[in-house]
Amino acid sequence: MNGSSAKSTRDGTAIVPAQVADAINQMRRPIAIAHVRPDADALGSMFSIALAWANDAVTPRVALPPGSLSQRLAFLFDMADVPVATSEDFVQADGFITLDTAKQSRCHVGTELKDTDWRKGRPLVNIDHHGTNTMYGSVDWVVADASSTSEMVYYLLRAAGKEVTPTIAALLFAGIQTDTSGFALPNTTASALRAAGELVHAGVDVGDLGERLCHSQSRSEFALLRVIYDNTKVVADGRIAYSTASYQEITGSGCTAADIDDQISVVRALNGVQLAMLFTEGEPGKTRINFRGAGEVTVVELAGRFNGGGHSRAAGALVDSGPEETVERVLPAAIEHLSSLSPSSS
Repeated sequence: MNGSSAKSTRDGTAIVPAQVADAINQMRRPIAIAHVRPDADALGSMFSIALAWANDAVTPRVALPPGSLSQRLAFLFDMADVPVATSEDFVQADGFITLDTAKQSRCHVGTELKDTDWRKGRPLVNIDHHGTNTMYGSVDWVVADASSTSEMVYYLLRAAGKEVTPTIAALLFAGIQTDTSGFALPNTTASALRAAGELVHAGVDVGDLGERLCHSQSRSEFALLRVIYDNTKVVADGRIAYSTASYQEITGSGCTAADIDDQISVVRALNGVQLAMLFTEGEPGKTRINFRGAGEVTVVELAGRFNGGGHSRAAGALVDSGPEETVERVLPAAIEHLSSLSPSSS
């Protein structure tokens, strides 16, 4: 199934094309790759693929350049204990599996390889749940209504006859839990809940995992949250809220760009907000924008105006300007976007 997407039933098991497992089974030195600033879904699905296919004849690696891991999610890497790909591994690889990454340009291969032809015509299996995926793989499996890439990987492992160990189960559960915001978002389908339930049966310690994901903030992460709260502003009669964090504020709190993850939830939590945005300067002069829509308000179109993408109500973009300049550019577009929607949304 080259260059095409596949659907899943929202009340049933994801449909796994046979070509996906067949393509991975032909690889002996694959590298699993996720997106820049990987979240729990990206890490969980990437690590699980590497663990599930590893055996005496297959030696998977994961792409994890220095500075990739947030403080909060570093435990997932420790749990997985998978080998990290070196530059030499990229030379010797006979294929790639990309997870949760909508564009090849967003593959997290590191600064040394980013602007090179690291793929060099070798097979690439693209597994993702973003509707804006550009279908850049030799095999593409994109299910836009899946809760997470981790949900897709769970059904792939089951279809491929791979063992779901307690470690793999915990990694995939973390991805599903976080991408559904604790099973509280509209993407929490019966298929997602079924996968989560079966993963618990496979050995997930839900209490321990939840404690690590939700109640283990470092003091620096807590300080960064204070910045987000302090910088939050509300406009458009309370329908739009946004916050900012400059490079100096992020590093001053003791954090790095890798620690920018779900702080958008602070802005989104305000009552009456239909469109939430977070502007964070992970490196000087480059601002990441997180967009969230509530109810019937979609944001992927807004992200697209700034060369971004994502999901219908959760999207992002990266622009070459500081937070203040970026807000000046994006805020009028956000107000216009909200006004262009149906009267019930505006």
